[in-house]
Amino acid sequence: MYKNLLSVAGMTLLSRVTGFLRDVVLGAILGAGALADAFYIAFRLPNHFRAIFGEGAFNAAFVPSYARVLETQDADHARRFSGQILTLLLISQLVLLGFAWGFTNELVGLLAPGLAERPEQFSVAVTMTRITFPYLTCVTLVTLLSGVMNAHGKFAAAAFAPVLLNLVMVAFLLVAFLFPNAGIAASFGIAAAGVLELALLIGAAKRARVLSPLERPRWTADTKQFFTALGPAVIGSAGVQIAMFADTIIGSLLPAGGVSSIYYADRIYQLPIGVIGIAAGTVLLPEMSRRLASGDQSGAFYAQNRTMALTIALSAPFFVAFTLIPDHIMRGVFVRGAFTEQAALAAANVLAAYGIGLFAIVLIRSAVASFQSRGDTRTPMLVSLAAVAFNVALKLVLFQPFGAAGLAAATAVGAWVNFGLLVFLARRAGAMKFDPLLGKVVLASAFAAVALACVAIFGRGQSAALASRFDGAAAIVDVALLGLAGLLVYGCALWALLRLFGVRATKLRPGKIGPQV
Repeated sequence: MYKNLLSVAGMTLLSRVTGFLRDVVLGAILGAGALADAFYIAFRLPNHFRAIFGEGAFNAAFVPSYARVLETQDADHARRFSGQILTLLLISQLVLLGFAWGFTNELVGLLAPGLAERPEQFSVAVTMTRITFPYLTCVTLVTLLSGVMNAHGKFAAAAFAPVLLNLVMVAFLLVAFLFPNAGIAASFGIAAAGVLELALLIGAAKRARVLSPLERPRWTADTKQFFTALGPAVIGSAGVQIAMFADTIIGSLLPAGGVSSIYYADRIYQLPIGVIGIAAGTVLLPEMSRRLASGDQSGAFYAQNRTMALTIALSAPFFVAFTLIPDHIMRGVFVRGAFTEQAALAAANVLAAYGIGLFAIVLIRSAVASFQSRGDTRTPMLVSLAAVAFNVALKLVLFQPFGAAGLAAATAVGAWVNFGLLVFLARRAGAMKFDPLLGKVVLASAFAAVALACVAIFGRGQSAALASRFDGAAAIVDVALLGLAGLLVYGCALWALLRLFGVRATKLRPGKIGPQV
């Protein structure tokens, strides 16, 4: 499991690095104005639906079901089961695509009402949404193939697939002069990337001999159990996306640039979420599912504690950076071309607000695994809906006085409500059990983070002075110097504290079963 976690994290890091390249190019060409707002709305709509019907809900129901069939029956039964689900998934996505194409005006009008008063921007957003929506069909099928591959312990291809999206979008942006505008070019890049991602996963599954042909759906016990789990999972994932829909809806009511500020801050924020939180959850869910299916509950707890310990230790530097030096980060990454200093400061305020909820967000997937690995998707659904209701209500209170940063702060608080409820219910049900090593890692990470905060607070002046010698690259050098100094201090402090507490690196390997302390 440790090797798989590093593999997924490494591929996800590559995805985030190429994602940075993509967003830097987008920022330089689109900036943070009306065209950028229209494009990001068109980009977010299929991604919202993907998270509802694809990665979030589908994985929660499919991975434990497929792992159970594979563990308790055989590979042929598992292949037929996935083939039946693949057929149903393809049909549902084609229906959804037809609906989206037929009612794009209404869909954009519903989810971005602020554009109604800007007809030209609304028209561009509708056009781009029609271009980007087929991406949903492709990437949802990619999700199923990824789940099959993950259940067989093969994570690399699925983790690499998002890299294609970033590279293809950059390629289309570089030839944007061939299209009516850069937003249209990027939209076609999204659609093309979906096709390439699907081709990649089909090829990988075929080579691994786990590719399932389309099968006529049958109402078997396995299929029934899958849909029993899928229903609550869809509702739970929809709950999270309702909060994100609220960001899009309310953001469209903000002055021009509000949606863009949220997008650029979110792209930075997604780095630790993807590299650490999602990677950990992706590997932990099938691991806990397999161990629980074989009756190894202590092994499942052990894997979960080690995963959460690694997640906290790796996330702490990002928390410090996002809350203390968000302006340095946004200037260093984005200020060039059409992306101005004012746009960077607006996005920095959003990033700082997001940072408050970082630990909760990166740990939610590990906490949800307590339930989903046992086939319980209902409890996470109810928790998600409760947290989202609180989240949306808080957005409505905060968006007028604080703008885009208020929306981000509400998201952060909602994440803590979600995570807190999951932990409380899991521990009460005996589905989560903390061990002493997790506590030691949390304490060591907290003290190391304090040392890092001192670097961020007292070192920013020195780094800015050194960076000023590099003229046009000063902002990049500034954030790079602060980052390297902070990484060195945090790494050394964490290593020393873990040694002081008697924790060796091998203790943090999620797959190493043995004494816990």
